[in-house]
Amino acid sequence: MSSHVKLQAKKREAAGGGAAKRLRRDGTVPAVIYGATQDNYSIQIDAREFGALLKKTSAENFLVDLQIEGAKEKTKLAMVQDMQQHPITGDILHVDFHAVNENQPITATVPIELIGEAEGVKEGGLLDHQLHSIEVHCLPSALPDGFQADVSHLAIGDALHVSDLVVPEGVEFTLDGENVIAIIAEPRLVEEEEEDAAAVVDGEPEVIGEKADDEDDEKSDD
Repeated sequence: MSSHVKLQAKKREAAGGGAAKRLRRDGTVPAVIYGATQDNYSIQIDAREFGALLKKTSAENFLVDLQIEGAKEKTKLAMVQDMQQHPITGDILHVDFHAVNENQPITATVPIELIGEAEGVKEGGLLDHQLHSIEVHCLPSALPDGFQADVSHLAIGDALHVSDLVVPEGVEFTLDGENVIAIIAEPRLVEEEEEDAAAVVDGEPEVIGEKADDEDDEKSDD
């Protein structure tokens, strides 16, 4: 289950691009909190504190207990719904928090980590990790940090499906169980060599034909 942590925040009155830039220069990230049962309002969080939190998780969506100074409700259980990052520096520019009710299901995206070395890889195959995260539907208290999937038993040609994941009680996937998470593919080097060999064989008749035509032309010139 996901272990949400406390995150200090402050209600923000100033709005607009200029105010947001000033906040970022001071080491603060502008953010907004919204939810179905409350009005949207702006908040701000410490960039360093939030950055340290991000280093502890690889999930796209995760839960925090917002301690909001200046708000009517001082504490809010919220999910990080979306983040805007600088394309070059990676700095967090803005965060969207979605307030959640502990008694109402939420939908979130969590990571899938592959563990173990596949038998097929030892034999020369290639591990193709196709599904890196998965959407789940559950109560906030049941939200998993992510899933680990053991691929050590997979041989060349074998695949790991969503249905192979161990699902905690109270958690449902929005994807069908037949969706492929990972597959052990044939070695590409062998395939390329076979393709090259086939191309050479296919090309030989044309080369021979061209030589024969050249010889006929030479004889006719004589």
